[in-house]
Amino acid sequence: MPLDDAGKAVVIIGGGLAGGNAAVTLREEGFGGRVVLISREPQVPFGRPPLSKTYLRSEEELDGWYVKSAAWYQEHDVELLRECDVVAVDVALGTVALDSGQALEYQKLLIATGGRNRRLQVPGAELRGVHQLRTVAECEAIKREAARGRRAVIVGMGFIGCEVAASLTQLGVEVTATFSGKAPLERVVGAEVGEAIAAIHRAHGVELCADDQLVAFEGDGQLQVAVTAGGRRVACDFAVAGIGIEPELPSFVGSPPTLSNGVLVDELCRSSAPDVYAAGDVANQLHPVFGRVRVEHYNNAEKQGRAAARSMLGATDPYDYIHSFWSDQYEHSIEYVGHATEWDEFIVRGSVPERRLLGFYLRDGVVLAAVGLDRGGDPEAEPESEMAACARLVAQRTRPAPGQLADEQADLWSLAG
Repeated sequence: MPLDDAGKAVVIIGGGLAGGNAAVTLREEGFGGRVVLISREPQVPFGRPPLSKTYLRSEEELDGWYVKSAAWYQEHDVELLRECDVVAVDVALGTVALDSGQALEYQKLLIATGGRNRRLQVPGAELRGVHQLRTVAECEAIKREAARGRRAVIVGMGFIGCEVAASLTQLGVEVTATFSGKAPLERVVGAEVGEAIAAIHRAHGVELCADDQLVAFEGDGQLQVAVTAGGRRVACDFAVAGIGIEPELPSFVGSPPTLSNGVLVDELCRSSAPDVYAAGDVANQLHPVFGRVRVEHYNNAEKQGRAAARSMLGATDPYDYIHSFWSDQYEHSIEYVGHATEWDEFIVRGSVPERRLLGFYLRDGVVLAAVGLDRGGDPEAEPESEMAACARLVAQRTRPAPGQLADEQADLWSLAG
């Protein structure tokens, strides 16, 4: 049933990008009832990308990344419970119990709890100087370490690892990175683009220890050495682990919604439990184009939080966003649209050695995703860009001839119809 302005509260668990955008959308769409937004963090909801980039390098404050200012929540009567935790969700009773002892009844519940960092399970992981990055406090701790001439080890070269490695290098820190694959970001962008990214990091002085794994940290209370499975002993002053996240789920009393790598939701962000929705990193959605996917990127959290709010209000349009994300490393930019975990063909338009290209991921001839390295534009901000055309190719599940995809003279918009 659609929301009732005079009914119980709409409760949003999670004060990140998805939760904040859901609260804003409820008010923008005219919902006048009670809205409660529960957040573990002290900040108002904001986007995290600067934590590994401009904020880490002290080039930008977070104000421009707030979903809304603190004053907005007061002015629009959204109850923002900061530094507050959920003890349990009782789906049968429709209640959320807080660590303060308060219990909230809800007419609709949105789970937007995001993810938690995977922890390194190695000897010495508790030493001073071993960091992870997800919160502002964790970013501030890394900033205090990042003085010119100091030595850092990065564990994992996914997006967080790559961006932190770049930022620390730009701050004058000597960086060594250890990771299990053959190239940074190989699992996401493939070997060819991964090698191009590796070349970029090496050109800026990062030492890459590929096909290796961190097995221990050593030090007398304070980190001094990182040890790898390959027998390397890397002297260091601090380390940052970026080995991925896993969904952060609240505790449920009784029968929870169906859970599998997050909260399973349909194309309208609805879980299997009545009146319970999910959005953002925690939502494992049945997507109309990609099938079942859980996406951990800024653009999805922003848009899916809004889609979940509209669904609560009774909208019936499926959430069919063609996922996109970006990464900035040094002076280089990576843009990606679509979703591909496996592909049988990779087509390049441009040049991998020159590190300026569009790449297309195909399976059975269908374009699943595309990547742009220093090329293609931002598909969100530039609706006529090459990457926007790539998003159209993905959305329409097109089967262009590989030669056309590689041909600079073949217009991508024409291929996309």
